[in-house]
Amino acid sequence: MANLNLKSLIPLNFMGNQPLIFICIVSILIGEYLLATVLNYLNSKRFNDPIPEELQDIYNTEEYNKSQQYKKTNYRFGLLTSTFSLVLILSFVVLGGFKEVDNYVANTFEAPLLQSLLFFGIIMIGSDLLSTPLAYYQTFIIEEKFGFNKTTVKTFFLDKIKSWAMIIVIGGIILSLVFKFYQWAGTNFWWYTWILVAAFILFMNLFYSKLIVPLFNKQTPLEDGELKWKIESYAKKVGFELQNIFVINGSKRSTKANAYFSGFGKEKRVTLYDTLINDLEDEEIVAVLAHEIGHYKKNHIVFNLIISVLLTGFMLFLLSLFINNPSISMVIGVERPSFHAALIGFGILYSPISEFTGLLMNYISRKFEYQADNFAKYTLSASPLISSLKKLSKNSLSNLTPHPAYVFMNYSHPPLINRIRNLKA
Repeated sequence: MANLNLKSLIPLNFMGNQPLIFICIVSILIGEYLLATVLNYLNSKRFNDPIPEELQDIYNTEEYNKSQQYKKTNYRFGLLTSTFSLVLILSFVVLGGFKEVDNYVANTFEAPLLQSLLFFGIIMIGSDLLSTPLAYYQTFIIEEKFGFNKTTVKTFFLDKIKSWAMIIVIGGIILSLVFKFYQWAGTNFWWYTWILVAAFILFMNLFYSKLIVPLFNKQTPLEDGELKWKIESYAKKVGFELQNIFVINGSKRSTKANAYFSGFGKEKRVTLYDTLINDLEDEEIVAVLAHEIGHYKKNHIVFNLIISVLLTGFMLFLLSLFINNPSISMVIGVERPSFHAALIGFGILYSPISEFTGLLMNYISRKFEYQADNFAKYTLSASPLISSLKKLSKNSLSNLTPHPAYVFMNYSHPPLINRIRNLKA
C-alpha cells in the first residue's frame, strides 16, 4: 500500500485536471478522517482528568466509573464507525462503486431525471442499509448496557422504514424540482433552487413538530396542573405568548431527557420530553424553558434561520460554477458526465468549506447559549438552571472534562463547567 499510485486508479479516459481533482477528493476524505480521529484521541486522553470542584456533586464513585466506561466505549465504537465510513466511501470512489450504480440506472431508465432519482435512492438507502448493523449495535448493545435504551426492535426498524419513505417522497420531490430548474435555467438554476430550499427550511421550522414528529412520536398537550401554571406564569412575566405546550413520549426510545422550542407566531410551541418531566423538579423545568425562551427573545432562532438560508445560497452558487464541468462528474469514477454524479463530486469537494462554516456556527452557537443562560438567570434564577443542567448531565453520563480542541471543533454548547461558572458569575 505504501507504493499506491493514485493516478493508476483513474480511468484512462480522464483528461485535463481530473487526476488533480481526484487526488483532492481522496485527500479531503482522508484528511477529514484523520482530523476527527486526532480530535477524538485528544478528547479521550481527558476522560480521566479530575472533575472540577463545581461538578463534584454530580457523580458518586460508582456513577463516575460508569460514565468513564460509557465514554470509552463510545470512543472505541466511534473509531470503528468512522473507519467503516471512510473505507466505504473510498471504495466507491476508487474501486468504481459509483460507476456501477451509474451504469445500472442508465440501463434501467432513459430519462435523465429518473436516472438521478434512482441513483440517489440507491446511494442513500444503500448506505443506510450498510450502516444499520452498526446503528443496531449502538442501540441494543451499548445504549442497552448503560441503561439508556428503551427502543424495541420493532420500533427500530419501523423508524428506518419511515425515514426511507420520507427520503423517497420529500427528497424525490425536491430533487425533481431542482433537476427541472437545471434543465430550464441552466447554470442559473441555483437562484430557483435557493428559493425552493429557503421556502422548505422555513416550512420545516414552522411545521416540523406538527407534521413530522407525529410520524415517530406521540405528542399530547401538557395537562393542567402546577407545572403548566408555573410555565404559563413565567411566560406571561417575560412577555412570551405561549399557547402550545406539548409532552412527547421520548421514553419510547431512550431514558435521556430533552426539551425544545419550535415555530414562529401562532405556530410556536414548547415540547417537553416525558423523561424531562420525570427527572426534574417543576422549577428546574421552568428554568430549562426560560433558557429556550431566551433563544427566542434574543432572536437566535431567526438569526440561525437567516444564516442557514444564506449559506445554502452560497453553496448553490458554487455548485452552479461546477455543475457543467465534466471533470467533477467523472472524477468519482463514472464514465459519463451527469447531474447526479456532479452533485456527489461537488459535495465531497465542498466539505472543507462546510467544515469551516460549521466551525463558525458552533462558535456563534456557544455564544448564544451563554446569552440564553443569562436570560434565564436574570428573569428567573441561576440556581434551578444549574441544578437542571447537572441532573441532565448526570442522567446522560456526559463528559465533564472535554478537551478544549474537541470543544472548539465540535461543541455547539459550551462545556457544563463553563456554563455553570457563567451562571454563578
